[in-house]
Amino acid sequence: MESKAMALYLAASINIPACRNALSKELVYGDRDELFYSDASRYLYIFRYGVVSFFGYAENEISEILMEIKPFCEEWRQSDITETMDMELVSDREKATIDHDKVILPKSNVEGIRLALLHLSQSVALDYFAGLSEQAMKETRQHTTYLEQKGKLDLGGKKLKRHIAKVLNINNQISENLYIFDSHEVVWEDMELDRLDKGLKQIFDLKERYRNIKEQGIVIKENLSLFMNIMDHRESSRLEWIIIILILVEVVDLFIMRLIS
Repeated sequence: MESKAMALYLAASINIPACRNALSKELVYGDRDELFYSDASRYLYIFRYGVVSFFGYAENEISEILMEIKPFCEEWRQSDITETMDMELVSDREKATIDHDKVILPKSNVEGIRLALLHLSQSVALDYFAGLSEQAMKETRQHTTYLEQKGKLDLGGKKLKRHIAKVLNINNQISENLYIFDSHEVVWEDMELDRLDKGLKQIFDLKERYRNIKEQGIVIKENLSLFMNIMDHRESSRLEWIIIILILVEVVDLFIMRLIS
């Protein structure tokens, strides 16, 4: 059976326990972060970080499943961030193979199918987080350009803190939800799955894309650290001037009192 596997970004997060209670499909694997279902050679994979992947479902069936999942999604957005992968399940094959961008798997290799859908989903998640990271980088670049041209920051204390919090939240989401460099537990004791795992990571260029996002985050954090230092220096200078002015007022007041007396 040849078909396209598809993953799409649906929401900021999905309530996994609620989905588990609501969906009446055969659950192959489930924990607090993900649910993997099998339904007559069709497969559904749901992730807490808002990505859902399918294999073997028709478009109308996918739409129906999305409507089932929607009530358990936080910040439902069903964005244009989707990705597909050619995948074929065959009965006369013992080992999984990757032919260019096509994955060929034995029908009996359910864990291999799960692994393929996992990496497809991670790729979509990377696209989403790369977009967030690029937006944060663009905003940070605007502030550094203003600093270069004007010699001062265009960010006040509260605005700067909100920008820092936004960047930290992006980095936290990436760290919590993506395990690109960690092999999935299903490959630890299976050399065949380990080989498939490495091949899929190479197809989707997951490690390099993940590394680029992390490095971009480091650059942004360094810029924000500089902004904080500038703001602290500005606040310190303001306090020094306030103290100087208070001392001057006190001296003038004392001088006037002596003149009057």
